Amino acid sequence: MRTRTLAATFLAASLILTGCSDTGSSTGGSADSNAAGEANVDFVTIATGGTSGPYYQIGATMSQILNRELGADSSVQATGASVENVQLLLDGNAEVAFAMGDATRQAIEGTGPFEGKGGASDLKAITALYPNYVQIVTTAGSGIQSVEDLKGKRVGVGDKNSGVELNAQMILEAYGMSYEDISEDFLSYADSIDQMKNGQIDAAFVTSGLPNSSVMDLATTADVVVIPIEGAGFEALQAKYPFFDNAPIPGGTYDQEEDVMTAAITNQLLVSPHLSDDEVYAITKALFENLDEIQGAHNAAKKITLDSVEDGLATELHPGARRYFEEVGAL
Repeated sequence: MRTRTLAATFLAASLILTGCSDTGSSTGGSADSNAAGEANVDFVTIATGGTSGPYYQIGATMSQILNRELGADSSVQATGASVENVQLLLDGNAEVAFAMGDATRQAIEGTGPFEGKGGASDLKAITALYPNYVQIVTTAGSGIQSVEDLKGKRVGVGDKNSGVELNAQMILEAYGMSYEDISEDFLSYADSIDQMKNGQIDAAFVTSGLPNSSVMDLATTADVVVIPIEGAGFEALQAKYPFFDNAPIPGGTYDQEEDVMTAAITNQLLVSPHLSDDEVYAITKALFENLDEIQGAHNAAKKITLDSVEDGLATELHPGARRYFEEVGAL
């Protein structure tokens, strides 16, 4: 069982710093993080996603910041993404996690993969992050031009019970389809792209920020086609799952000439219900005082700003995060 120690007062922190003054590693920022009323966070495991995706790349930068600014034993964990991440938080095996809004809502409501587990009403967020785009990726040689064309095809639908797989099921449902209409393969999008290169699958669901590095890699050896999600299919999707928006994948993202309309959903940075308000405040402050580093971790992270901390959230801000945002005038 991991333990977490709340910091004492500024005096206690000063004594600790004095005793360790010969290390040469303390900075003004570290002293501020131990001011009265804040917490000294010992452990922070950040649950992310596959190593090729934005979750992992951004999470790794966040982990470095928390190590440096809070002196925390922080690590980044590669996972199957949203659903697994939420469960890790609820089970006390992660402190911070990336998740899409749909998985967040399902955990709170006790539906979908969380059915029968009781609603997680205490699941709160540090901040909204950036939109994830549902990208149905194939190549020009497949002949696939629409969602309906996936019928009878070999399709990578994401890791089992991942956020990507949830999206795949929702999209197929909106178009009157299911796994019975395709040959589904439970692969991460990195593995799906590798299998597409080898001719083992025809298409793949990739839900991530833009651009996705695996899809960019595919574009170096093949003509990438991104299948649109729009019109009546999208309307049916949004009618049942209102957390989806219709948004364009800009032309040129994967060497395609024109924008492609698709479904988008906001990512959330969730926090463990086992952390105190002061601990969450300290984590939030450390991250947002180093926001330029986070934004430099991946192109998608540029959309993480103080102006959008509540935009598209599927749950409430944690009180500790809200306190920081109110202090800096973001709320």
